[in-house]
Amino acid sequence: YVMLLTLSPYTPRFRDRVSPPGVMIRPYLNGFTIAFNVSQPSTWQPYVDSMHHFLAAYDDKVQEEKNIECVPGQYFIQGGNDSEEKKACQFKRSLLQNCSGIEDPTFGYSKGQPCILLKMNRIIGYRPGAGVPVSVDCKVQKGNESHLRSVDFYPGNGTFDLMYYPYYGKFTHVNYTSPLVAMHFTDVQRNYLVPIQCSLNGKGIINDLNSDRFLGRIIFTLSIGK
Repeated sequence: YVMLLTLSPYTPRFRDRVSPPGVMIRPYLNGFTIAFNVSQPSTWQPYVDSMHHFLAAYDDKVQEEKNIECVPGQYFIQGGNDSEEKKACQFKRSLLQNCSGIEDPTFGYSKGQPCILLKMNRIIGYRPGAGVPVSVDCKVQKGNESHLRSVDFYPGNGTFDLMYYPYYGKFTHVNYTSPLVAMHFTDVQRNYLVPIQCSLNGKGIINDLNSDRFLGRIIFTLSIGK
């Protein structure tokens, strides 16, 4: 009990060895296979609904009301006591452009060009990339590389801006909204199971550990029927 009294509820006591981040995708419904037929809306509508639900917290108006505009390209370091409430930077869904669900409310699924969102796990105090934004790339994980011919990344060239870091924890960083990278699979071979690996790239990132498929990368399968 006395030892527990010495621990802070806001930040971990030891942060000299912060683990590299894992990643997760949205939509995530029933495992890591995203399968649908373009001509059958009932097969892709659940993915679309999941995306809209997830992005509700990223609506531009919501972000403008709750969070502040920050300076891109640099860490947003905030001083003060650990218990002080921290400000959070805006991440508006409009930044996701063709994958925002604003212009195309089906996120490309109705055209067989699905959008998938990549989110980096939150780690208190972590500053990814050691001053250089972490980027994302995607490739065929195993098999015919020509089955994945084109991927567009948003925002920009598919990077996590430094201004969203460090994260100060759920107790004080109450309005924190995790930055996202949208991956728009605009040209994927139809009627095939295409295993895809999307990886983080940057200093301090680990993405090649065979025993952990979520550490710095994620593997999922696209199956797009006509």
